[in-house]
Amino acid sequence: MAAYDDTGTAGWDAINAALARLYPGQAPRHYGTGLSHTLGGDDPLDGVSIYWNPSPRPHWHYISYGLSELYDKQSDDPQESGFGFELSFRLAAAPEQDSSSEPPLWPLDLLQNLARYVFRSGNVFEAGHHLDANGPIALDEPTQLRHLAFVPDPQLGQIDTVNGRLCFLQMLGLTDDEMAAVRRWSTMGALAVMQPAMPLWITELGRDSLLRDPAVAAQVQAGSLREGSSIGMLLLETLDWRSEGQATTLVLGAAQVASVLELLPLRLLHDKPLVMIGKDRQWRFEPGRVDDVQADADDARCVLSDASLQAMVDQLRPVRGVYVLPDGRLQIEVQPSLLRDGQGRVIREIG
Repeated sequence: MAAYDDTGTAGWDAINAALARLYPGQAPRHYGTGLSHTLGGDDPLDGVSIYWNPSPRPHWHYISYGLSELYDKQSDDPQESGFGFELSFRLAAAPEQDSSSEPPLWPLDLLQNLARYVFRSGNVFEAGHHLDANGPIALDEPTQLRHLAFVPDPQLGQIDTVNGRLCFLQMLGLTDDEMAAVRRWSTMGALAVMQPAMPLWITELGRDSLLRDPAVAAQVQAGSLREGSSIGMLLLETLDWRSEGQATTLVLGAAQVASVLELLPLRLLHDKPLVMIGKDRQWRFEPGRVDDVQADADDARCVLSDASLQAMVDQLRPVRGVYVLPDGRLQIEVQPSLLRDGQGRVIREIG
């Protein structure tokens, strides 16, 4: 069993020590939780500390407390502390702000929401992960940033504590087209190209898309064409199939067609499969010389030749109908997609 210090806050103290090394002599602004998750509350984080960092441009540095084991060791894994990470976030300061100003507090809610997802689902974030925020990352601020990506915090990295190791995982905001570039290539590949404009991965709410720079856009496009997409799995609302004689009909929703057509060439032309997962069925596309479809009740494997792949890209549209590939063994039926509001009411039909 690991030895604990007398205070019972060994994990918390280890985080404090890492931050003291980065910000010597600076007292953080710490915002605790009224009733933390450990005491039965709804907020999983015990608190968030905020530091002022003047370089390479003035920004606020937010660090979570609560995704690792802050107190005594509870988990069975001696190698990792809790979920194995804490979240961090760097927000560009407004021109009129300095170290004496009050930092924006909306990132505290963002950090709590992400931590709440981890606690409820058991799914952890890792470097290279990304997610759709389903809206602006700051609800009351004008911003084009609607997505988050995760990278190792470039200044905090990883530390060892008596409760196990933890890494500081930093999130940063991305625009819609930057997120599309990540999907077409890879998170770390696209971010490496954009990094000169985002030193230390500082999030600037008011910025425009970095892909408006032709040089950045060209580098991202070249990386995508050279390496293909790192995304090998799509979760689909509508996914079904049926076999009739030698022909198999794949059923997709109209709202999903664009994502399939975007990723399919970037996977198959680089000898990588694309797996589509529905509610209870899974369809796997693979590259090959001769078309083939093997399907049972729950799983299907479809080999597409380059010619059939090109025909699918050329013909398939997000419009209801049946699209038959050249040899007739595979056809795709596109059904309308229904978008619903929070109460389940249909607000829009696509296709």
